[in-house]
Amino acid sequence: MKKGIIFDMDGTLWDSADNVAVSWNIAIEKFGYKREPLTGKDISSVMGKTMDKIAEILFPDMEEEPRKELLACCCEGENEYLRQHGGILYPKIRETMELLKKDYHLYIVSNCQAGYVEAFLDYYKLWDLVEDIECYGNNGKQKGENIADVCRRNQLDQAVYVGDIQGDYDATMSAGLPFIHAAYGFGTIDQEVPAIHAFEELPAVAKQVFRS
Repeated sequence: MKKGIIFDMDGTLWDSADNVAVSWNIAIEKFGYKREPLTGKDISSVMGKTMDKIAEILFPDMEEEPRKELLACCCEGENEYLRQHGGILYPKIRETMELLKKDYHLYIVSNCQAGYVEAFLDYYKLWDLVEDIECYGNNGKQKGENIADVCRRNQLDQAVYVGDIQGDYDATMSAGLPFIHAAYGFGTIDQEVPAIHAFEELPAVAKQVFRS
């Protein structure tokens, strides 16, 4: 039986908010858009949303086409910046993923732009642990659809999604999978679900979820 664990990115594997803010402020200044500099808190508040929704929130007074252009500049700059500087990786990510890899196939599904997951995997050299990735920026699909697609194309018999915010839980339910809450991340869940309070707790909790 092929079992998979599918990970969210932000608030689950790392916190990139401060460096994303730095990269976006550089792009915004180059683009000539006038607004107060973004902070890590601004970025954290919109993480988990699709990129078009993030742009609507952060650039509310722009027309649609210029907003798309600015978003593209921000995303391109962000990917390159994170590939060079990384973010804040949560403790014991590699060690725990190496342990999980013995029993499960590992994947990442995010609502991010194309290239973001790749920048993360490049910086932290985690490509050897992750078999497949998918994101909103690749295909415009909602997270639930992408979770289901990853399960189908990798022919998983069982899978669980690990995320930190309510939107992650909702997407997982739409994909028909069990969910584990990364309770150390950015959000809370309005349902009783299995939870981890540090990433290293995941092997034990995953074993219980797959057994149930």
